Amino acid sequence: MYDADIREPLFDYLDEVYIKNRIFEEKIMGRSRADLVMIVEQGFIGLEIKSDADTYERLKTQTGDYDKFCDFNYIVAGQSHKKHVAEHVPDWWGILIASEKDGKILIQLEREPQKNLKCRLEQQIKWLWRTELNSILEKNSLPKYTGKSKKFVQDKLLEKINPQILKGQMVNELFERDYEEWLKSYAEYRKAKNLPVRKRRKKRRYYYRK
Repeated sequence: MYDADIREPLFDYLDEVYIKNRIFEEKIMGRSRADLVMIVEQGFIGLEIKSDADTYERLKTQTGDYDKFCDFNYIVAGQSHKKHVAEHVPDWWGILIASEKDGKILIQLEREPQKNLKCRLEQQIKWLWRTELNSILEKNSLPKYTGKSKKFVQDKLLEKINPQILKGQMVNELFERDYEEWLKSYAEYRKAKNLPVRKRRKKRRYYYRK
Protein backbone atom coordinates (compact mmCIF):
# COMPACT_ATOMS: atom_id res chain seq x y z
CA MET A 1 0.00 0.00 0.00
CA TYR A 2 1.46 3.34 -1.12
CA ASP A 3 0.85 7.00 -0.26
CA ALA A 4 -1.30 7.49 -3.36
CA ASP A 5 -3.50 4.56 -2.36
CA ILE A 6 -4.18 6.08 1.06
CA ARG A 7 -5.05 9.66 0.13
CA GLU A 8 -8.54 9.25 -1.36
CA PRO A 9 -9.86 7.07 1.50
CA LEU A 10 -8.21 9.48 3.94
CA PHE A 11 -9.98 12.48 2.38
CA ASP A 12 -13.30 10.65 2.68
CA TYR A 13 -12.60 9.83 6.34
CA LEU A 14 -11.66 13.43 7.16
CA ASP A 15 -14.79 14.75 5.45
CA GLU A 16 -16.89 12.55 7.71
CA VAL A 17 -15.09 13.51 10.93
CA TYR A 18 -14.50 17.20 10.19
CA ILE A 19 -17.62 18.44 8.42
CA LYS A 20 -16.18 21.87 7.61
CA ASN A 21 -12.61 21.60 6.41
CA ARG A 22 -10.20 22.69 3.78
CA ILE A 23 -7.17 20.59 2.92
CA PHE A 24 -3.91 21.81 1.40
CA GLU A 25 -1.38 19.29 0.13
CA GLU A 26 2.43 19.46 0.18
CA LYS A 27 2.71 22.52 2.43
CA ILE A 28 6.22 23.74 3.28
CA MET A 29 6.89 24.26 6.98
CA GLY A 30 10.37 24.63 8.39
CA ARG A 31 12.66 21.98 6.94
CA SER A 32 9.77 19.69 6.02
CA ARG A 33 6.98 19.44 3.48
CA ALA A 34 3.73 18.45 5.15
CA ASP A 35 1.73 15.83 3.29
CA LEU A 36 -1.54 17.50 4.31
CA VAL A 37 -2.55 20.53 6.34
CA MET A 38 -6.24 20.70 7.13
CA ILE A 39 -7.92 23.92 8.19
CA VAL A 40 -10.86 23.46 10.56
CA GLU A 41 -12.69 25.90 12.80
CA GLN A 42 -10.51 24.80 15.73
CA GLY A 43 -7.29 25.66 13.88
CA PHE A 44 -4.62 23.86 11.86
CA ILE A 45 -4.28 20.07 11.70
CA GLY A 46 -1.21 18.40 10.20
CA LEU A 47 -1.24 14.90 8.71
CA GLU A 48 1.91 12.98 7.87
CA ILE A 49 1.43 9.82 5.80
CA LYS A 50 3.72 6.84 6.29
CA SER A 51 2.63 4.13 3.90
CA ASP A 52 3.82 0.56 4.07
CA ALA A 53 6.57 1.56 1.63
CA ASP A 54 7.90 4.39 3.84
CA THR A 55 10.44 4.37 6.66
CA TYR A 56 10.77 6.51 9.80
CA GLU A 57 14.09 7.98 8.65
CA ARG A 58 12.99 11.66 8.52
CA LEU A 59 10.12 11.45 10.98
CA LYS A 60 11.89 13.03 13.97
CA THR A 61 12.60 16.18 11.96
CA GLN A 62 9.11 16.14 10.49
CA THR A 63 7.32 15.86 13.82
CA GLY A 64 9.34 18.79 15.15
CA ASP A 65 8.34 20.96 12.20
CA TYR A 66 4.68 19.93 12.31
CA ASP A 67 4.58 20.83 16.00
CA LYS A 68 5.71 24.39 15.29
CA PHE A 69 2.88 25.03 12.82
CA CYS A 70 -0.12 22.84 13.69
CA ASP A 71 -2.54 22.86 16.62
CA PHE A 72 -3.16 19.12 16.26
CA ASN A 73 -1.28 16.42 14.35
CA TYR A 74 -1.88 12.92 13.06
CA ILE A 75 0.36 10.28 11.63
CA VAL A 76 -1.45 8.17 9.05
CA ALA A 77 0.29 4.81 8.93
CA GLY A 78 0.02 1.73 6.81
CA GLN A 79 -0.93 -1.56 8.47
CA SER A 80 2.70 -2.73 8.60
CA HIS A 81 3.54 0.18 10.93
CA LYS A 82 0.66 -0.34 13.35
CA LYS A 83 2.65 -2.19 16.00
CA HIS A 84 5.47 0.36 16.39
CA VAL A 85 4.26 3.70 15.00
CA ALA A 86 3.40 5.11 18.46
CA GLU A 87 7.07 4.79 19.40
CA HIS A 88 8.04 7.27 16.67
CA VAL A 89 5.67 10.18 17.29
CA PRO A 90 5.02 12.38 20.35
CA ASP A 91 2.33 11.28 22.80
CA TRP A 92 0.04 14.14 21.74
CA TRP A 93 -0.09 13.03 18.12
CA GLY A 94 -3.14 11.18 16.87
CA ILE A 95 -2.71 7.91 14.99
CA LEU A 96 -4.75 6.76 12.00
CA ILE A 97 -4.19 3.29 10.51
CA ALA A 98 -4.81 2.52 6.85
CA SER A 99 -5.60 -1.13 6.18
CA GLU A 100 -6.96 -3.08 3.24
CA LYS A 101 -10.01 -5.34 3.40
CA ASP A 102 -11.84 -6.93 0.48
CA GLY A 103 -10.04 -4.65 -1.97
CA LYS A 104 -10.98 -1.47 -0.08
CA ILE A 105 -8.72 0.74 2.02
CA LEU A 106 -10.11 1.59 5.43
CA ILE A 107 -8.98 4.40 7.72
CA GLN A 108 -9.36 3.68 11.42
CA LEU A 109 -8.63 5.85 14.44
CA GLU A 110 -6.02 4.28 16.69
CA ARG A 111 -5.40 7.29 18.95
CA GLU A 112 -7.05 10.71 19.30
CA PRO A 113 -4.78 13.75 18.89
CA GLN A 114 -4.25 16.07 21.84
CA LYS A 115 -3.71 19.84 21.73
CA ASN A 116 -0.13 20.57 20.68
CA LEU A 117 1.29 23.11 23.15
CA LYS A 118 4.38 23.74 21.01
CA CYS A 119 2.39 25.35 18.19
CA ARG A 120 3.11 29.05 17.59
CA LEU A 121 0.82 31.64 15.99
CA GLU A 122 3.85 33.50 14.62
CA GLN A 123 4.63 30.42 12.53
CA GLN A 124 1.07 29.88 11.29
CA ILE A 125 0.66 33.48 10.15
CA LYS A 126 3.49 32.93 7.64
CA TRP A 127 1.06 30.87 5.52
CA LEU A 128 -1.18 33.87 4.80
CA TRP A 129 -0.83 35.82 1.59
CA ARG A 130 -0.33 39.59 1.73
CA THR A 131 -3.89 40.13 0.50
CA GLU A 132 -5.18 38.01 3.39
CA LEU A 133 -3.07 39.95 5.89
CA ASN A 134 -4.48 43.18 4.44
CA SER A 135 -8.00 41.83 4.86
CA ILE A 136 -7.36 41.19 8.56
CA LEU A 137 -5.89 44.69 8.96
CA GLU A 138 -9.06 46.15 7.48
CA LYS A 139 -11.36 44.05 9.66
CA ASN A 140 -9.59 45.35 12.75
CA SER A 141 -9.48 49.00 11.61
CA LEU A 142 -5.68 48.97 11.48
CA PRO A 143 -3.51 51.02 9.06
CA LYS A 144 -2.66 49.46 5.69
CA TYR A 145 1.09 49.81 6.31
CA THR A 146 1.62 50.51 2.62
CA GLY A 147 5.22 49.97 1.60
CA LYS A 148 6.02 47.85 4.64
CA SER A 149 7.23 44.27 4.34
CA LYS A 150 5.04 41.23 4.81
CA LYS A 151 7.01 40.39 7.97
CA PHE A 152 6.29 43.88 9.35
CA VAL A 153 2.55 43.38 8.78
CA GLN A 154 2.63 39.93 10.39
CA ASP A 155 4.34 41.35 13.47
CA LYS A 156 1.83 44.20 13.74
CA LEU A 157 -1.11 41.80 13.60
CA LEU A 158 0.48 39.63 16.28
CA GLU A 159 1.08 42.71 18.42
CA LYS A 160 -2.27 44.46 17.98
CA ILE A 161 -4.87 41.67 17.91
CA ASN A 162 -5.90 39.25 20.64
CA PRO A 163 -4.37 35.85 19.69
CA GLN A 164 -7.67 33.98 19.87
CA ILE A 165 -9.39 36.54 17.63
CA LEU A 166 -6.46 36.59 15.21
CA LYS A 167 -6.43 32.78 14.96
CA GLY A 168 -10.12 32.75 14.06
CA GLN A 169 -9.63 35.43 11.41
CA MET A 170 -6.67 33.57 9.93
CA VAL A 171 -8.74 30.38 9.71
CA ASN A 172 -11.54 32.29 7.96
CA GLU A 173 -9.11 33.75 5.42
CA LEU A 174 -7.79 30.29 4.58
CA PHE A 175 -11.31 28.90 4.25
CA GLU A 176 -12.09 31.64 1.74
CA ARG A 177 -8.81 31.54 -0.20
CA ASP A 178 -9.41 31.65 -3.94
CA TYR A 179 -6.43 30.38 -5.91
CA GLU A 180 -7.96 31.06 -9.31
CA GLU A 181 -8.65 34.72 -8.56
CA TRP A 182 -5.19 35.17 -7.12
CA LEU A 183 -3.51 33.60 -10.15
CA LYS A 184 -5.53 35.83 -12.45
CA SER A 185 -4.70 39.04 -10.60
CA TYR A 186 -1.03 38.05 -10.33
CA ALA A 187 -0.81 37.45 -14.08
CA GLU A 188 -2.43 40.85 -14.73
CA TYR A 189 0.03 42.53 -12.37
CA ARG A 190 3.03 41.00 -14.14
CA LYS A 191 1.61 41.95 -17.52
CA ALA A 192 1.08 45.56 -16.41
CA LYS A 193 4.69 45.70 -15.23
CA ASN A 194 5.89 44.23 -18.56
CA LEU A 195 7.14 41.15 -16.74
CA PRO A 196 6.94 37.69 -18.30
CA VAL A 197 3.86 35.79 -17.17
CA ARG A 198 5.08 32.61 -15.56
CA LYS A 199 3.61 29.29 -16.52
CA ARG A 200 1.13 27.94 -14.01
CA ARG A 201 2.20 25.07 -11.90
CA LYS A 202 -0.07 22.11 -11.70
CA LYS A 203 -2.96 23.06 -9.44
CA ARG A 204 -2.72 21.55 -6.01
CA ARG A 205 -5.74 19.72 -4.82
CA TYR A 206 -7.80 20.82 -1.90
CA TYR A 207 -11.14 19.95 -0.39
CA TYR A 208 -13.60 22.30 1.21
CA ARG A 209 -16.82 21.19 2.79
CA LYS A 210 -19.44 23.37 4.47
